[in-house]
Amino acid sequence: HGIPSDKVVLREGDIVNVDCTTRLDGYYGDASRMFCLGPVSPEAKRLVDVTAQSVELAISRLTPYCHLGDIGHYIYHLAKENGYSVVREIGGHGCGLAMHEDPYVCHVGILGKGLILAPGMVLTIEPMLCQGSPAFVVDPKDGWQVSTRDKKLSAQVEHMILFTEDGVEVLSK
Repeated sequence: HGIPSDKVVLREGDIVNVDCTTRLDGYYGDASRMFCLGPVSPEAKRLVDVTAQSVELAISRLTPYCHLGDIGHYIYHLAKENGYSVVREIGGHGCGLAMHEDPYVCHVGILGKGLILAPGMVLTIEPMLCQGSPAFVVDPKDGWQVSTRDKKLSAQVEHMILFTEDGVEVLSK
């Protein structure tokens, strides 16, 4: 999680997350994607793929009136099955008239627990999966840049979704 600068040099083999926010007619939109720069290691490619799959899995299982914990349940279990950890302190959020609104969306959860997600609610699902420990550090100079404490790779994919009467609509595709 970084800030573009002349000091950051991207190289072939890197994986990069691009997070974009939009605002239209007073409403916010938020999404991010992972990109592989040229050929990347099989381990990096697998991490990126499983992260994207975890978001797709959670979205495919959500229904109106499900619970907030369901999202974290699906993501955590897929990550764990693949040998990855999930950062708990960086998660999704409600999105609307402000960039970050309630509820906070933790990507580790218990099926059937937590806030009921009703039609009309808009939130982001954006897990950060890690090859190693989920522990991270925030750059004290800017309070924004995040890196894993163990310096192993992490990946993050974000979709913004709307709960409808009939299901879930992905707003960020």
